[in-house]
Amino acid sequence: MYDHIGLHVKDLAASSRFYGAVLAPLGLVAESSGSGFGPAGAPALWLYQGSKGGGKNKAGTHVAFRAASRGAVDRFHAEGLKAGGRDNGAPGLRIEYSPTYYAAFLIDPDGNNVEAVCIEER
Repeated sequence: MYDHIGLHVKDLAASSRFYGAVLAPLGLVAESSGSGFGPAGAPALWLYQGSKGGGKNKAGTHVAFRAASRGAVDRFHAEGLKAGGRDNGAPGLRIEYSPTYYAAFLIDPDGNNVEAVCIEER
């Protein structure tokens, strides 16, 4: 269901230390930047410095849902707009993340950044 979750934190260093400490007993580790946590090589919790602001990468919580296909990402975006979401990134490749990272972003009615992502080889 989930691909990854992002939390905006007041103090990135303090929050990174906290999550590093509490997740280690669960077998989860920090990735090289210290702001991503999860199984080795597959971070799924990301911490971001900043506060809720409602713009790209500044919305409240960020939740990314896994999509089975690029078409599902397209439908997620279209249906979200019809249901009252605001566009925060049209469906398309995000090569800055990976060459096959296809995603769309919406701001939900409460200001959270929701994403659908499909990472498949084309």
